[in-house]
Amino acid sequence: MNRRDLLSTALAAGAATAFPAIAQTSRAICYNCPPEWADWGGMLRLVGQRLSIQVPPDNKNSGQSLAALIAEKAKPVADVVYLGGQVGPQAKAANVLDAYMPKRFAEIPANLKDAEGYWFSIHSGTLGFFVNTQALGGKPVPKSWADLLKPEYKGLVGYLNPGSAAVGQVGVIAANLALGGSYDNLDAGIKYFKQLQANNPIVPTQTAYARVLSGEIPILLDYDFNAYRAQYSDQAPTVFVIPQEGTQQLPYVMGLVKNGPNPEQGKHILDFVLSDEGQRHWANAYLRPVFAKAMSDDMKKRFLPDADYQRAKAIDVQKLADASKAIGTRYQKEVS
Repeated sequence: MNRRDLLSTALAAGAATAFPAIAQTSRAICYNCPPEWADWGGMLRLVGQRLSIQVPPDNKNSGQSLAALIAEKAKPVADVVYLGGQVGPQAKAANVLDAYMPKRFAEIPANLKDAEGYWFSIHSGTLGFFVNTQALGGKPVPKSWADLLKPEYKGLVGYLNPGSAAVGQVGVIAANLALGGSYDNLDAGIKYFKQLQANNPIVPTQTAYARVLSGEIPILLDYDFNAYRAQYSDQAPTVFVIPQEGTQQLPYVMGLVKNGPNPEQGKHILDFVLSDEGQRHWANAYLRPVFAKAMSDDMKKRFLPDADYQRAKAIDVQKLADASKAIGTRYQKEVS
């Protein structure tokens, strides 16, 4: 990331915004705001320009962020946190978040927020196969969960570690539900990932966007927004596949850290990500903003047809939160 851009405090000339810059340049910390994920790099620059708040990038995943918030509870470092949807309820239960209802909170659907304001969705993504077609070496693009088990894809499949990464847990539950399991019965998903081990999968802990672009990981279980960004913004030879058996859509949420060192700056950031400008930014980064009207017709045309998205179901955030510990434990014991 261009440090000069990140630390910029000047307002864009002539830019109209409902968020006037804070009088003096200030600083805030956001956990799990990696520049290569969901275009947080662009959002952090925008926060610097519009709010005069410096926010350094942070490469933790959701599980690592929650662990850090718990470890730092006596003296918090972060002001806001971004989490996979299922980790929002866990963070509330761990007493590391403060209730805050940002502007437009009332407009967020009830199933995408905590009623008391401890966490709320800002956008969502659909899990599928992020495929570098060039790196497949002539092999066909996989179309189903079953395809990934074929010997021809040995060493070509990757997924983030379900022991700590939210997207890794979503991969397990998506396969589990698609193959006949439930939130209470994970056997189908665990069996699938055990079978996948025969293909020597690559299992990073952190976001692996660049590794797909380079061809190091030709097939990654990941979200549509990363695949579309690669295809349309980075002009990479990539496609997104929604598996034939079905998949899941996950909201990503944010919250105010309890007793964070800069609560007012944190609140300004949370207000901004839900503003019209903030929501347009997410839409232009190929995410589905929590306020659907923020996405232009031109952006919608870059997504797979609605008929494909009918195979993607909305995750029950609370049920996944309840199942996430079992997912991590069973994966580590039975698969990893």
